[in-house]
Amino acid sequence: MSNSIKGLDQRLQDILLRPEFLEMRGVAKEVPIFIQTYNPADDDELRRVVQGTEQVLRQQGIRVKHVDLFELVLELLDAKGYLDVVLEEEPEWSKSDLFDTLQNVAEPTSALVPKLMEALGDDSQVSLITGSGRVYPFLRTHTILEALQPAMVRHPVVIFFPGEYKQDADGGSYLRLFGTSTLSKIENPHYRATNLDYFGSQNP
Repeated sequence: MSNSIKGLDQRLQDILLRPEFLEMRGVAKEVPIFIQTYNPADDDELRRVVQGTEQVLRQQGIRVKHVDLFELVLELLDAKGYLDVVLEEEPEWSKSDLFDTLQNVAEPTSALVPKLMEALGDDSQVSLITGSGRVYPFLRTHTILEALQPAMVRHPVVIFFPGEYKQDADGGSYLRLFGTSTLSKIENPHYRATNLDYFGSQNP
């Protein structure tokens, strides 16, 4: 197990069970979204950690929702009648045609984000989102985040991201998937995600 996952299960439980976290104390008017980064090579282990964390939270009486973005996209394809077509004809399509189809069906503002908010529900106390790497490149995490509005998110949401999340001195936020050299800057001025590593170190 690499350093990106080692001890993550216990640390997640420690943070996510804190009353100040669940009650969103200290986030002021910011969107209560937290990003937990990890090494892309640990994706399978990360999913096991998240599933275990979800189980522990439920045992403690916490209403938790786990959403996988890849599964969500499949649901969108199925709902719009594209899933069977994609599965049957994908071998004959060019990569650009497949990319365009998936990107159009899962367009963040009009399709993906409303579906995501529906999946998260109104009665959850905390939500866990995985699958960021599985939907790349036709769906990018920073695009989803930019489409979210502060009024949409009424409980803490943790997004597990296989890469790096950085903020500069000017307040800009950047996501780098898979450790690539390309940084995706988040342009939405309403969006201020908190690095969960930072939250954990500042709230003993």
